[in-house]
Amino acid sequence: MVVGDVTTGTDVLVIGAGPAGYTAAIRAGQLDLDVTLVEKDAYGGTCLNDGCIPSKALITATDVAHEAGNAEEMGIHADPAVDLAGMMGWKDDVVDQLTGGVEKLCKANGVNLLEGTATFADENTVRVSHSGEGQGSETLEFEHAIVATGSRPIEIPGFEYDDEPVIDSTQALALESVPDSMVIVGAGYIGMELAGVYAKLGTDVTVIEMLDSILPGYDDDLKRPVKQRANDLGIEFHFGYAASEWEQQGDGIRVVAEAPDEAAADGGSEASAEAVEDDSLELDAEKVLVAVGREPVSDTLELENAGVETDDRGFIGTDSRARSNVEHIFAVGDVAGEPMLAHKGSMEGQVAAEVIAGEPSAIDYQAMPAAVFTEPEIGTVGMSESEADEAGFETVVGKFPFRASGRALTTGDSDGFVKIVADDDQGYVLGAQIVGPEASELIAELGLAIELGATLEDVATTVHTHPTLSEAVMEAAENALGHAIHTLNR
Repeated sequence: MVVGDVTTGTDVLVIGAGPAGYTAAIRAGQLDLDVTLVEKDAYGGTCLNDGCIPSKALITATDVAHEAGNAEEMGIHADPAVDLAGMMGWKDDVVDQLTGGVEKLCKANGVNLLEGTATFADENTVRVSHSGEGQGSETLEFEHAIVATGSRPIEIPGFEYDDEPVIDSTQALALESVPDSMVIVGAGYIGMELAGVYAKLGTDVTVIEMLDSILPGYDDDLKRPVKQRANDLGIEFHFGYAASEWEQQGDGIRVVAEAPDEAAADGGSEASAEAVEDDSLELDAEKVLVAVGREPVSDTLELENAGVETDDRGFIGTDSRARSNVEHIFAVGDVAGEPMLAHKGSMEGQVAAEVIAGEPSAIDYQAMPAAVFTEPEIGTVGMSESEADEAGFETVVGKFPFRASGRALTTGDSDGFVKIVADDDQGYVLGAQIVGPEASELIAELGLAIELGATLEDVATTVHTHPTLSEAVMEAAENALGHAIHTLNR
């Protein structure tokens, strides 16, 4: 059946069903608003379908295989065989369970689901084009709109993703066979996470990074254990190079990388000594994964018809209530700017829905955590020591190494530490950085401490179960106070 010029209306139009969009839609439904959620691809967005969830599933699966095959010091001798098709099938089952759950939750909360691509006709109307021959389009009028169209991998010139040997992160999560070799362009969190996955599957991995170290933006002491573990996995690095071109080479490809006239740097890190060995490199591989970052998906919306403004990178500017420059049009998630984190988008989506419903809700990024699922993991929240100093605080810092943690030693994974930054005058927790086992889980306690205005004494006097990794958080707080038991005090 061909859909003609049918016009319908809704209180709240949400464009995009990723974590930011579906959270906004569900929350708006809970607040008794009439909600329509438009999605062109798959419920759950990049996070559930092509990013956070499938990548963490593969990280977990490859960790199991790698740990089983490298546990001789525990008296375990094994040579696990990896069935990649089975592993990918398990990962897909996890994704299907979660995306199906999103769809059911939306319907259960009264959200009207509409498949198609939305473009603005004016500030109160969108056209929704339906995929499939003869499906046509329809007009949808709205009182409020929430743009949650997310982001996509950045392409670099000469490395288009429709060229078979060149893949993006989405394709890297769905390969049918393990490549013998892979060049990864970019040593940010996506590149480093996938480097670990494929190195553990037996791929010879080489990483090219234009800056002078891995994980730009993170402190050296956090990056050091991650880089060492990557070296132990046999991952090769070339810093200070930008991929410039590739050519077919037998059954694989040859990637050419050039050193800029002045090698880029990310603040003079200790890794800079490794940067730029020669003016150019030629690297042979079976696949090249481009992981140089993500860009907002805003260019498909025809935002100019609604008067919505973007910056020069395509991000929609918003205020503390998620409003764009057009008061009744909101933007949440990746399309609204950094940090591009699913949980940040979910929080913004909830705020947008509540603001539309007339509630006094606002966005607070003070205790926004971030995690990198490398080996070991990194978790951060709040201010670093240097950021706190720059903000004018007199700081005190506590640190506890996992090598002094009984529980960490019993897992065979004791690299890294917990670091807490606090205000020296009142003892309020200002931030924390963790690198080590389960850092992504442990950081939540310190995020709660910041949110509640807790002090070092509050954390230190909270009894933690023994033996657990979380004791390291308690001991870091005690170290800042000068009375840690299981490490030397500063």
